[in-house]
Amino acid sequence: MAHDIVFFLAPDDATAAATNRLRPGQAFESVTCRFIEPDSAIAEWDMYFEEPSAEFPPRERLHAWSWPDHVTAPLNDGVEVFALPPRLTRALADAGSTELAELADRWTARLRAEDGDEMTDDDLPAVLKGVSRLAASAVSTGTGLYSWSF
Repeated sequence: MAHDIVFFLAPDDATAAATNRLRPGQAFESVTCRFIEPDSAIAEWDMYFEEPSAEFPPRERLHAWSWPDHVTAPLNDGVEVFALPPRLTRALADAGSTELAELADRWTARLRAEDGDEMTDDDLPAVLKGVSRLAASAVSTGTGLYSWSF
């Protein structure tokens, strides 16, 4: 399981990829959380907006979903940088409070079911709202939304 996750805005994949060696700094607008797997979170969020449901998907269904693309090849150092799909960025930017609350509940339920006491102690609804704000900024400025994790 990843330890530190930063969702951040970057002007392009090359700029996002440059964060591979170093955590995205203060130059990037970002939201930080801990102890989640960003690729499964991104896939689950994308699945929710394509097939809305209050129930979290079975693990097999989630794993069969289209997962985010790396912007750099994964290295043995444990750092991963993913690009959120543009359709997900738009969906998060356009999401209302009811959609975000339902998605946050579903996401939290899945993490609790899979991770139990090892689940993050971050406020996941607040993380999701923060990522939604980043998505709105990405859409309005034409930048990309990315995740960095170690």
